[in-house]
Order: sequence, then C-alpha cells, then structure tokens
Amino acid sequence: MGRAIALGLPLLVVAEIAVFVLVGSWIGYPWAVLAVLAASFAGLMLLRREGMRAWRGFIAAANSGQHPGERVIDGIVGLGAGVLLTVPGFVTALTGLVLLFPPTRSVARRGVQRWTERRVSSAVAGDLFGPRKVRVRRGAPDVDGAIEGEIVEPR
Repeated sequence: MGRAIALGLPLLVVAEIAVFVLVGSWIGYPWAVLAVLAASFAGLMLLRREGMRAWRGFIAAANSGQHPGERVIDGIVGLGAGVLLTVPGFVTALTGLVLLFPPTRSVARRGVQRWTERRVSSAVAGDLFGPRKVRVRRGAPDVDGAIEGEIVEPR
C-alpha cells in the first residue's frame, strides 16, 4: 500500500500540473486559478457538512440500537469527497465531485466496506455492519470439526 502511494503521488502531481496548464490555456490562467480556489472552498464546506452528518448518523444509529457501520462508511466517503475537493487541482476536484453522485457514492461505499471488513476481525465487522451471511460448502468436514465457508454480502 505504501509503495502504491509513493508511486501514485508523483504521478498525481504531474497529472494535476498538466491538466492545470491545459485548462489555463483553454479558459485563461486567472480563471483557472479562480476555479481551483472555488473547488477548494466548496471542499471545505463539504468537509464541514459531511463531518457533522457522519457524526449525527453515528449517534442516531447508536441511540437506536442499529449497527452504525453503513452510516459511518457513508460519512467516510463524503469526507473523502470533501478532502479531494479541498486539494488544489482539477483531477482531484473532479474525482471528489464524482463521489458526490449517489451511484458512484454507493459503489465507493461498498468498496470501503469490503476493505474495512477484510482488515478488522469478524466480531468487529459484525458489530459495525450487522450479522454476516455465510455460504457453506458441502463436503467432508475437517478433522477438528470446523466448517469451511465464505462470507457473502447480502443483496
């Protein structure tokens, strides 16, 4: 993961500069700077809104006895969109804007949830996202009596 970030960050900087030069030559550099500043300001406002929304969703889920994972993940995706908008540049701003639309936000939410489930214990995942459905394969059981299976996302 660290190696991917170390390789991706310089590529992102080069892409941001190239896109800024292209947009600046197309609409003029003062307008391009103004557009980047406007996107960063919108990102700051979005960070504030999404942060409060995520916190309120977590508190509401905890108070009602529901599993807070989905609301927390939705808040994390919204905060990620805000961070991407806040970072100066057109590539990150466009990525942040795309994350605001419900279809892409839903895809990102599922991806973040899967990523989280792989990195925490099954007990923590159950506490966050509710009980997991398990698909059991039939066959000869192991000698210790364990049942081999895989976790399947509910549809």
